[in-house]
Amino acid sequence: MKIQPKPSRTREYRIGYRAGYHQGMCEAVRQMNPEAPGERRPLRLMYVPQGFDAIDAGVMAALGELTSELIVSPPERMLAAAEESAPDAVLVMNGLHVFPPDHLEQMDAIRSRGIRTAIWFVDDPYFTEDTSVICRHYDHVFTHELGCVDFYRSLGADHVHYLPLGVHPGMYYPRRTAPRYEYDVVFIGNAFFNRTELFDKLAPYLRSKRTFIAGGFWERLQTYGELAGCIHSGFIPPEETANYYSSAKLVINIHRPWEGGQDNRNAFQIPSLSINPRTYEISACGTMQLTDVREDLTRYYRPGYDLETFGTAEELQSKIEYYLTHDKERRLFALRGLRTTLRRHTFKARLPELLDLLQS
Repeated sequence: MKIQPKPSRTREYRIGYRAGYHQGMCEAVRQMNPEAPGERRPLRLMYVPQGFDAIDAGVMAALGELTSELIVSPPERMLAAAEESAPDAVLVMNGLHVFPPDHLEQMDAIRSRGIRTAIWFVDDPYFTEDTSVICRHYDHVFTHELGCVDFYRSLGADHVHYLPLGVHPGMYYPRRTAPRYEYDVVFIGNAFFNRTELFDKLAPYLRSKRTFIAGGFWERLQTYGELAGCIHSGFIPPEETANYYSSAKLVINIHRPWEGGQDNRNAFQIPSLSINPRTYEISACGTMQLTDVREDLTRYYRPGYDLETFGTAEELQSKIEYYLTHDKERRLFALRGLRTTLRRHTFKARLPELLDLLQS
């Protein structure tokens, strides 16, 4: 005899069933799109992390499979580690924030020993005041920002390459989580002025939904009192971020503004054209994404197929409302975005290009 759920539990039963079905579909997409093994290169590479696990963990996992030997050194020991291990090449991630004052002196000494060096800038163009100096101390400069390629070349960097970021599917992936992670709408990031302007306009609407906003400086909102119950102040670690993404119905992606000011050191006012790592991370979690538009977005995702875009607060609100009430369409976006990400945008898929250029 089939047991019928009690009427008071019917809604919870349906929600649980749909969530389980979607998780099963996400797992099927993952199994049908496994990462390719990748060619292991005869290269002894020293990697210097920037201290942000969302990127470093994925890069190190991929490099460990794509090189014959991977040596990892903290920024303060770059020179000593290079002298001890004599790598064929050194790859530095970003060269900002956690790097010591003698970073460039260490790098010059490493280059003087005939070791090839490369840096991958992944915060462009928000720190051009600093990167304009750093770029001249490396043999190869990689940037995830299309708008910075000609800029670094104009400063005398000999080998400048555009290399977009990717995602670590071992960290960002669809998962079952506790009910406390379940929200209608999620945004995780700092309160830059373009974001506060947007959320101030949307405040009455977002307050009517199960909304989660996290990051720093959200007290800048004019409507902070109205949205305070939706806001978690402070940094959310990558694994926790993935939990929120996986459990959300919709995740909003708003790119950081490139203009100078208190939040940026973009002294050269280089416009930003490229998508952020959040674009890949949200889609890798099997969740539908609503994003503002950057010039190179269509190189990597199909708007209206893998994800949805918006240009104004009014358009964003309209699309949130539509997709919250159209479950099937929302889940199809999520599955297509996940498939595209796994096929094309993992670090393991991205890094062979960097290694080929480093060895050329």
